[in-house]
Amino acid sequence: MTRLFTLLTVSALLSMICFSVQAQKSDQPDVLFISIDDLNDWVGPLGGHPQAKTPNIDRLAAQGIVFTNAYAPAALCNPSRAAIMTGISPSSSGVYHNGTDWRETKRLTGIPTIPRYFKDNGYRSAGAGKLFHSSTYNAWAYFGYNDLTAWDAYFPSLERQLPDEPTPHDRPVNGSPLSEKFDWSAVSTTDMAMGDGQVVTWSVEQILAKSNAPKFNAVGIYRPHLPWYLPQKYFDMYPLEDIVLPTVLENDLDDIPELFIQRGRSGGDLSPMAIHDWIVEDETKGRWREGVRAYLASISFADAMLGHLLDALEQSGRADNTIIVLWSDHGWHLGEKARWRKETLWRESTHVPLIVVAPGITQAGSTSSATVSLMDIYPTMVELAGLDMPEHPEGISLVPLLKDPAAEWDHAAISTSGFGNHAVSTNRYRYIRYSDSTEELYDLDSDPNEWHNLADDPKLDKVIEELAALLPKHDEPVDQSADRNTD
Repeated sequence: MTRLFTLLTVSALLSMICFSVQAQKSDQPDVLFISIDDLNDWVGPLGGHPQAKTPNIDRLAAQGIVFTNAYAPAALCNPSRAAIMTGISPSSSGVYHNGTDWRETKRLTGIPTIPRYFKDNGYRSAGAGKLFHSSTYNAWAYFGYNDLTAWDAYFPSLERQLPDEPTPHDRPVNGSPLSEKFDWSAVSTTDMAMGDGQVVTWSVEQILAKSNAPKFNAVGIYRPHLPWYLPQKYFDMYPLEDIVLPTVLENDLDDIPELFIQRGRSGGDLSPMAIHDWIVEDETKGRWREGVRAYLASISFADAMLGHLLDALEQSGRADNTIIVLWSDHGWHLGEKARWRKETLWRESTHVPLIVVAPGITQAGSTSSATVSLMDIYPTMVELAGLDMPEHPEGISLVPLLKDPAAEWDHAAISTSGFGNHAVSTNRYRYIRYSDSTEELYDLDSDPNEWHNLADDPKLDKVIEELAALLPKHDEPVDQSADRNTD
């Protein structure tokens, strides 16, 4: 009898232990990690454009906290995504261009990326779409730098992050001499037949799937990346005759260092300033309105994709225990500073959306005006998930601001565009120093459009000195062995 009682007691204890372990696993928060490519601050919570329709980004913002002064670590896809995902800045890694395969650089060897770190710590890691840098030109050329070690499942495949999608005939449709790399058009198809629709359909399945492990679901939404091919209904949301163009200054480039004027002209017909020249050839501003309309339509399409993800999360029953992080790799110019595209250190290229929902921590509908960097995403997510903090991330956990948006925060954000070119952003100033030591300084309180370069004002020498002290102390050279020489 005593032996039987002992066996029953041990069995009961083992059951309690197993139940406790299962309960701990179920209490581990899931993660929904969402990247939207080339998305500037033209979204509802940031108010960057008065006509932008982003009901699902607004919906997400109402659930958590919006960082109104968040900046990308770089103004180009690959260096920004490599920095965010590894926690190592471009100036530390030497990844400055799209042609550098971060996986082959000496500085990033052995560094666990965000999804790899979560996978190594017991999460089921599933990814889809453009999360690490990838590009596709037509149907036959593709390259990408996915972390092949980071995922339990990936769509469409580990090697190819972007699915094929419907495209119009006779491209470029907009009549530009710039090829389909700078094109926009309606396409006759459904939302879910688009590349992003395929990515989101697969991701919804991952969100709804049962799992014995906590889930790290990462989704890369490609639009508003070029080309702006979308179902007609998104263009219809923005009547062409009503489009509001960005506010620009006629002589805005008069006080800009020559180095960045030259960079704006490099690249031939596809250079940022050549594109603007073609846009403004139409004196009625018709092309400009068309381009702005296409970008706004692409934002609304991406927003609709986000809506499907949020709907699925609500249906999963795990919304109350899921961390959501939404971010963009960099911004986009649409005529400001006489250019289109990205790769500058001004606000248009570097100021990006960052929204975090952390159940039990963030306050619904809150905002923080603290200056933060997307480099802060890595340590923030690790802390929110209750994992051990690795030593390598260079960012700062945002958890104090998640708990109290008004908490004291005395940090700047560094953005990089090519070797030796950096911007220091604070709540009041943006200081830019180029590789030839030329400078720009803007007082964002009085000049939010960054129209008046104050770098030569002797009254601000002390401000420049303080901001310059925050620049990277070392710029790692490009690792030539990792250079693929791609666009």
